[in-house]
Amino acid sequence: MILLRVWSIASFPRPHSFGGVPAAESSARTMVEPVPESIHFPSEEERVLQFWKEKDCFQECLKQSKNRPRYTFYDGPPFATGLPHYGHILAGTIKDIVTRFAHQSGFHVDRRFGWDCHGLPVEYEIDKTLGIRGPEDVAKIGIAEYNKQCRSIVMRYSNEWEISVMRMGRWIDFKNDYKTLYPWFMETVWWVFKQLYDKGMVYRGVKVMPFSTACNTPLSNFESHQNYKDVQDPSVIVNFPLLDDESVCLIAWTTTPWTLPSNLALCVNPEFMYVKVKDNATDKVYIMMEARLGALFKSESEYTILDKFPGKTLKGKRYKPLFEYFIKCKENGAFSVVLDNYVREEEGTGVVHQAPYFGADDYRVCMDYNIIQRDSAPICPVDSSGCFTPDVTHFAGQYVKDADKHIIKFLKENGRLVNASTFTHSYPFCWRSDTPLIYKAVPSWFVRVEHMVEKLLDNNGKCYWVPEFVREKRFGNWLREARDWAVSRNRYWGTPIPLWVSDDFEEVVCVGSVAELEELTGVKVTDLHRESIDGLTIPSRCGKGQLKRVSEVFDCWFESGSMPYAQVHYPFENRREFEDTFPADFIAEGIDQTRGWFYTLLVLSTALFGKPPFKNVIVNGLVLASDGQKMSKRKKNYPDPNLIVQNYGADALRLYLINSPVVRAENLRFKEDGVRDVLKDVFLPWYNAYRFLVQNVQRLHKEEDIQFLYNENTAKPSDNIMDKWIQSFTQSLIQFFKAEMDAFRLYTVVPKLVKFVDMLTNWYVRTNRRRLKGESGTEDCLWALETLFSVLFSMCRLMAPFTPFITEMMYQNLRHLIDPVSVEEKDSSSIHYLMLPQVRESLIDKRIESAVSQMQSVIELGRVIRDRKTLPVKYPLREVVVIHQDPEALRDIQSLQKYILEELNVRQLTLSTDKDKYGIRLRAEPDHMVLGKRLKGAFKSVTASIKELKSEQLEAFQKTGCIVVDGHELHEEDLRLMYSFDQMSGTSVQYEAHSDAQVLVLLDITPDQSMVDEGVAREVINRIQKLRKKGHLVPSDEITVYYSSEPAGDYLDKVIQAHTDFILATTKAPLKPYPVPKNASVIVQERTQLKGSDLDLTIVKGAAVSRAPLTGPACAYVNLKVSLNNKQQEGTVLLENPKGDNKFDVEKLKLVCRSIFKLNDSPLAVFSGTSELKANSDLLALSGKTLSVTAGVSPKATNGSDSVICPYINLQLVNASPAECLSGDVGTLLLANPVGQNGLQHAGLLSETAKVFGLRGRRLKLYKDEDLAEEFTETSLKTLNTKTLYVQVLPTTAEA
Repeated sequence: MILLRVWSIASFPRPHSFGGVPAAESSARTMVEPVPESIHFPSEEERVLQFWKEKDCFQECLKQSKNRPRYTFYDGPPFATGLPHYGHILAGTIKDIVTRFAHQSGFHVDRRFGWDCHGLPVEYEIDKTLGIRGPEDVAKIGIAEYNKQCRSIVMRYSNEWEISVMRMGRWIDFKNDYKTLYPWFMETVWWVFKQLYDKGMVYRGVKVMPFSTACNTPLSNFESHQNYKDVQDPSVIVNFPLLDDESVCLIAWTTTPWTLPSNLALCVNPEFMYVKVKDNATDKVYIMMEARLGALFKSESEYTILDKFPGKTLKGKRYKPLFEYFIKCKENGAFSVVLDNYVREEEGTGVVHQAPYFGADDYRVCMDYNIIQRDSAPICPVDSSGCFTPDVTHFAGQYVKDADKHIIKFLKENGRLVNASTFTHSYPFCWRSDTPLIYKAVPSWFVRVEHMVEKLLDNNGKCYWVPEFVREKRFGNWLREARDWAVSRNRYWGTPIPLWVSDDFEEVVCVGSVAELEELTGVKVTDLHRESIDGLTIPSRCGKGQLKRVSEVFDCWFESGSMPYAQVHYPFENRREFEDTFPADFIAEGIDQTRGWFYTLLVLSTALFGKPPFKNVIVNGLVLASDGQKMSKRKKNYPDPNLIVQNYGADALRLYLINSPVVRAENLRFKEDGVRDVLKDVFLPWYNAYRFLVQNVQRLHKEEDIQFLYNENTAKPSDNIMDKWIQSFTQSLIQFFKAEMDAFRLYTVVPKLVKFVDMLTNWYVRTNRRRLKGESGTEDCLWALETLFSVLFSMCRLMAPFTPFITEMMYQNLRHLIDPVSVEEKDSSSIHYLMLPQVRESLIDKRIESAVSQMQSVIELGRVIRDRKTLPVKYPLREVVVIHQDPEALRDIQSLQKYILEELNVRQLTLSTDKDKYGIRLRAEPDHMVLGKRLKGAFKSVTASIKELKSEQLEAFQKTGCIVVDGHELHEEDLRLMYSFDQMSGTSVQYEAHSDAQVLVLLDITPDQSMVDEGVAREVINRIQKLRKKGHLVPSDEITVYYSSEPAGDYLDKVIQAHTDFILATTKAPLKPYPVPKNASVIVQERTQLKGSDLDLTIVKGAAVSRAPLTGPACAYVNLKVSLNNKQQEGTVLLENPKGDNKFDVEKLKLVCRSIFKLNDSPLAVFSGTSELKANSDLLALSGKTLSVTAGVSPKATNGSDSVICPYINLQLVNASPAECLSGDVGTLLLANPVGQNGLQHAGLLSETAKVFGLRGRRLKLYKDEDLAEEFTETSLKTLNTKTLYVQVLPTTAEA
């Protein structure tokens, strides 16, 4: 039922209004607005967004805080070439919560959005669009055109990003953003690089690197680790005959046959044992590692070992090459056996083929043996698209992965293939193109990192990580293995590397600014992209002609790692501001950034300044689909974030994400039900507590003429223990909240906030409803209202960073209840301008918190007993006995007796430390399933012994959780404890018991007729209150309840008559027997069954008063003269229907005009006289007038009738209220429209009447008189013009 009401947008009568006069300026007469019974949170959020926009709240926040201490936050830049997903929403929410908290804690927090604009994501999209396959295709269109295309899509989805970020309630500056393509940003990147260059940290080298053939560029190690997949690759074992005895072959295993044409050596482990082994099936002799025999043979019977020796004895042995392409390398020692410990005994044959330019270990080993040299031409016959060059004559032009099968075929035909199969393993794919990477030697520019690993670890140790294990484990381990960083990319759209070199690379000039480039080249520079600077040359100082810029651009991770400096154009501008606020106070991103942004930030800040780039970092986990798989657009295995926000609101999504394992860097399986549960379990109870407060503030004003205003400084401390408890609980929460938020532990804060909502709504409000309603006197009511207001106001300020919408919505109404004198802030027109509440330690009383906790235990145990015995709380019981060994705990429980009696609906509370007095003893039953399975044959005898256990033994078991029976140790899950009673002599009292570790509760469940009668009366009250809710009534609505119980004089009828005053005391509404007066205005009616009788209930408005007859249409209207398409027409439009509902504006008038007069999409203008109506014209002020409708031409002044020109009838709803959010009970029907057309027939009269009052599907009767004596039955409607018909709503079948 709750959800149905929540989602029915039509069900809430009026929206909250925002803005108005700030509390500091408001007069005491500014009234709090009534709160609708139902709420559609997403719609309310849209209104809050509009309010923030109109007031420019975010910028106002920044203005208000400009003189406060700075809190620095860096926002990691996303690419705008894709749409935001849950990962972005999660990280954005964490950032928003922490920065809002910092602002509310007294800091100034600049929050600038950043965009990553360069690099593979953009280029890959353009390559797909333009069909570009390699550098030659780019050369054809030119770099200028290529980069122009890239620039055109860089911000493709920026608008969607901004809408999504803002809709999630995140406050961040999009206008004052930074983009990595801004020349001033790029200039700082140059400055960063020059600092590194000047420190000797930049060098050029060849390195085997992960290489994306789809994007024609190398990737850094951390990029290559971002996208591993399980793939099936070919698995081949190849023979290499020894030159000194070709009947003996070394055999090597590989999963990359395409690297075999580049083979230059074979590597074995010098320490492990190798064997010369004969294949018994083929008589062929192989050399392989002894530990790897199983890779070739299934059993020992398949082979014979001829010799055994350590791997080092194979060193230098020469073999016959597979291919002759690079035979000239033989003179450098190629095609021989080399030694290295990297060869493992876990896979392959123990002999590893070496292709030095396609494997990092291969490169290192071949360098060690001088098979290749740093300055020698690379043996790398694969181009940047992954295709073989003409050097490999047999497979030239083939893509390497496609060539695998052809190479295997060649090997087989030439007798070099020993075995071929497939192998499934985890393999890196390009994170952008999703194509397999290859490892390939690439000339690159490197930044030295390996020499400063210790410094990186030291600086990492100075950062505070949440959760902490990421710093030590995941990130720390990555840093320990850090390698020199290849920062160059052979691409086009990026920040060019600012190195100008001579042809022989011996003279190098590193440029660190635009001014320096202009000075060196003599050319004015306005842009730093390749097309603008590639043609610029610098004269050599060493007589080497003109120095030209190297062709590479920066890895885009170098740019994002430079953002702390580049976003403020440091050091060219803002030098002092940057240096005063570096390192950042806070950053946050996903756990995948431990090898990305977190890493590059740390490397650059350590290299530049010797210190960490940030002080605090929150690392979030990944958001997965509900089945644990990665979210995939292709699989459509997750709900669209926009739809989630449309259905449940951004606050619900924010709280769901933050109150999940993902904030502890664990993974979250996203479930839509989880977001829905936040609404049901947190927001609705919270909203209802807020609504209940406002209702009772309004009731106080209406009934006692007291204007409620809250002033924290002058509020008189309450004597009520529950007031003191919730105040203490609130202050303890504020204390906890501040400590945990200061420690960035969002994951501990949210569960406490959620628990607090439960304590507030299910305990404080529930147990103090009567006080809040004023039933215990005005002073006590004010204490309760002040307490509830104070708690809700504190809660709104605490929750504001987490749920910015619902807190703003509530605050905009609650602020009218704050005494202007008590407001400290100059401008308090938004909740987000207010500081966090200060802890009022004087209100914290742990003793009271403990006492209420004891009370809650008693009540919860009592509820369990009632549930177990099917005794609804409506039925009173005589006594509850509470047994506790601690007298102080009993005194605490005694102090809260009133609440225990009320919540458990019992007449008497008895406290005791002596359970023996009540003849209570414990007995135990075995868990047959658990113990039977475990004890097997011994189960029967142990069961008998369990049943013989004494109460004292079981009490000890209750405390320790362990007991030994017949030599078997039993635990809590093995036994079920139950209470039994030794019946006390001379009494018929029946008790039922339940306990927890501390307290034992007994309920007297002895039957008692007077109590049963009272329970039935409470059932009647319950039916009335539910019916009240069904009729959308609030406590202050004046009503009368009529009832009928049939058969008359039966048990139910007698109970109602005997308890009329009791029922009235709760419902606050007169209770009268049927009949219901004919002219009574019925709000809602219902017939139900109770205790074998038919109970008929009807709620009517407080006073049944006859109305004066209507003259003219009940609803506002205008006559229309339409002059369009050479055609003149006349008709009438009702500007509201029923009265007060569905009011028209000018746009709606035009829409209806088109429909009535069949004008299709013709342009319309509406005139009153000769003045055209504007969008904001007040139509109701023109009621009764004649308006002109033209295509836009001003009409000549015309005299029109002020009386309605179409025939009409008025409708008066007699015995019910309108539905579908309508409130008017009089309406109008036009019998024809336009004049003389579309006449209403008798058959359509009832359905049209039903539509007017939103009563579609209900059965109606129409009468000519208000007393409903003469039913309207005529078939002709002509006689009805200007008359009034009275509408009776018949009961539904369910109601009947």
